[in-house]
Amino acid sequence: MLPKSLLLHWRLIVGVVIMGSILSPLTFGWYVNAATNGRRYTDPTKVPTEKVAVVFGAGIRPDGTPTPMLADRVAAAVDLYKLGRVQKLLMTGDNSRNDYDEVTAMQRYAVSKGVPIEDITLDHAGFSTYESCYRAKEIFGVKEAILVTQNFHLPRAVYTCRQLGIEATGFGTPDWGIYSKTGVSYYTAREKLSTLKALWEVHVTRPLPTFLGRFEGIQ
Repeated sequence: MLPKSLLLHWRLIVGVVIMGSILSPLTFGWYVNAATNGRRYTDPTKVPTEKVAVVFGAGIRPDGTPTPMLADRVAAAVDLYKLGRVQKLLMTGDNSRNDYDEVTAMQRYAVSKGVPIEDITLDHAGFSTYESCYRAKEIFGVKEAILVTQNFHLPRAVYTCRQLGIEATGFGTPDWGIYSKTGVSYYTAREKLSTLKALWEVHVTRPLPTFLGRFEGIQ
């Protein structure tokens, strides 16, 4: 049996570790929110004008159509396009299998809402927020952009792209009150851990994306 003083010592260490594991995601999440606060908008009429909007994938249904969350992102980007806030849309998402193609679904949806297909560029290898931002700059030559995604995801997206060399501004679409409370709670909680991963990637490891290739640019 451990001496009482040693037992208290280990309890203190365990308590510090537990508290650190709880507070770190909250602290880093607060930091990323604060660092991007002045670069996030929810009113499309107040979004500054840029050439490109980057729209992040968010899943497709078995029939190949966008999930409600993805449809909302694309619709928001279409609104920016029609308002003249952006001239081009870069759809970035997962097309890792022949039967799973987020970006083509996004393109079809945008075209159905009136965006000319020639103003849409597809990034088939945007497998994560980090990879989408990395490839937007290195493959598609994006230097400034409006990022379009839900509000819970927007701070991390803006922070990641800015750390990778894109002058990014974000346009956030609603989440709480739009989707199920359970679903948004899950995504919001997961975002805390994803933010830790993002900070590690942009400040420490800087991994290459799964796929790189020749420079394509956006005409």
